[in-house]
Amino acid sequence: MATINTNQTTSSVYDQINAQNKSQSTQTSQTSSDSDMFMQLMIAQLQNQDPTSPAETNDFMQQISSMSQVESINNLNVTMNNLSNSLLSSQSALQASSMVGQNVYAKTDVATITADNKDVKGIIELPISTTNLRVSIYDSNGAKIETLDLGAKNAGDLNFAWNAGDAASGDYRVVAEAATADGYKVANSYLSYNVNSVTLGQNGVGMKLNTDAGSIAFSDIKQIG
Repeated sequence: MATINTNQTTSSVYDQINAQNKSQSTQTSQTSSDSDMFMQLMIAQLQNQDPTSPAETNDFMQQISSMSQVESINNLNVTMNNLSNSLLSSQSALQASSMVGQNVYAKTDVATITADNKDVKGIIELPISTTNLRVSIYDSNGAKIETLDLGAKNAGDLNFAWNAGDAASGDYRVVAEAATADGYKVANSYLSYNVNSVTLGQNGVGMKLNTDAGSIAFSDIKQIG
């Protein structure tokens, strides 16, 4: 016989890692365009100067010197930006390695049952209070195998645990619904999964957590641990 336990929680969202990685991931150097513009202006100045009073050589040398200084500063900025991106990638790799083996509550309605693990843990996100919260369990064929009525619940996050009992191993769909004046409305569910590995995006942006439920975006994680 399947069993379910519930309790309210005020767990905060653990999405700081991706937030830290969402600084600029690439920097486009303006050195080439600045140099081209300078040369175009210099050529235009030479073409339009008064032949009877040509520009002094020293003036051109000073302009070239000033442009060289600007170009050097731009090159230094590009180097520093590349170093910053490299540090971001290293930091993301360290953060990713610490995620492997952790339990996370991911935004999914797919629960995986195995012979060694019949327990499903999750969090239901209730935007409003409800007179009755129910959880329906469907097998891989779409057949409803159980409905759990959890009663009246206040708005917020609700922890729950379901034991599959004699249910066969495989994937099951967990659908949480809250009673409203307009009927039952689906509520977001976050199910517990172990992180098997992590996939990093460019410069650490767009971290993906790989679980038995598939690849999950870090932005879809509600809680770690």
